[in-house]
Amino acid sequence: MKGFDWGVRRPAASVEDLRAEARRRIPRALFDYVDRGSYGEQTLRANRRDLDRLLLRQRVLVDVSKRQLGTTLLGEPVALPMALAPVGLCGLMHRDGEILACRAAQAAGIPFTLSTLSIGSVEDVAAAVEKPFWFQLYMWRDRGVTRALIERAIAAKCSALVVTVDLQALAQRHADIRNGLTVPPRVTLRNALETALRPGWALGVLRGKRRTFGNLAGLVPEAGDGVNGLTRWSNGQFDPGLGWSDLEWIRGVWPGPLIVKGILDPDDAERAAGAGAAAIVVSNHGGRQLDGTCSSIAALPRVRDRVGDRVELLVDGGIRSGQDVMRGLANGARACMIGRAYVYGLAAGGQAGVARAIRMMGRELDVSMALCGRRRIADIGPDQLMVN
Repeated sequence: MKGFDWGVRRPAASVEDLRAEARRRIPRALFDYVDRGSYGEQTLRANRRDLDRLLLRQRVLVDVSKRQLGTTLLGEPVALPMALAPVGLCGLMHRDGEILACRAAQAAGIPFTLSTLSIGSVEDVAAAVEKPFWFQLYMWRDRGVTRALIERAIAAKCSALVVTVDLQALAQRHADIRNGLTVPPRVTLRNALETALRPGWALGVLRGKRRTFGNLAGLVPEAGDGVNGLTRWSNGQFDPGLGWSDLEWIRGVWPGPLIVKGILDPDDAERAAGAGAAAIVVSNHGGRQLDGTCSSIAALPRVRDRVGDRVELLVDGGIRSGQDVMRGLANGARACMIGRAYVYGLAAGGQAGVARAIRMMGRELDVSMALCGRRRIADIGPDQLMVN
């Protein structure tokens, strides 16, 4: 792959290889920000454990010579049943990381979701790519900030708004505290050696257009101080009193498709469907919020049973392979949201690394469909699974 130098003897064969390379290429504080979860990380482990428990049912002597991996999301064709999830700080994982990830997703024919807490702003990304992308929104107490972000997403012609609803209180992530994570990264005696050992990463980030939260710069003055400033501001913004009326308020401002992310309970899924959501992401925030709750893949069938086909369902949490994508589809999702897997690729090799992650997972899905006797995405259902 032109312009893609792994700096290692062996090529990447899996997302786990990308993870190992990402660990080598970026400082520990940033790697742990992506890789770790909240508190005791029970939910983080549950996401992987419960996926591993779902066994795929092998079928033979079925004509699978012509397989189709395409489907639709929100009425738009996609080449694979996947979307890149919103992940903060991608512009610190690699120079202009959000732009590169969006380009890779669009080249692969799947949606990209820009986080509110991205380094590159929604305007930066829109100016650098050819097609619309999705924008993720936090429901701040400050309605002026919330409205301004929605209006900027409208102006940037974003094709869907992904509202994250499971952050009414910010869970503690022990690794971020221990590592002293700041944005932009602050050089201290503790991390100077790690930075010195990664000159390529450091020079790349320094040459990037931004090194702090692009969507909040100028909109939230405190965000210019990085994570510490944002924390001071957000302590008064994460509102335990937020309710379904707030989602209805957003629905009144945003004219396009609305995706509600962070649903685990069937009752909440019912309410989201009634509030005008076009899609729901069954998600526990990648194990980064409520620790000790159920995995996303375990919650998915109950949500599907409740809402049926009234809304499209996506699932995230621990998805690292094409086999995991197939498990998600068989358990009731229309598509899977990919977070850590693509960020490992971004940190390891920029746009080419993200493209590598998408391509590997797509090929794994294709082979798994063949070995399971499935020709189309629509053919994948609950009968495809066995529980270990």
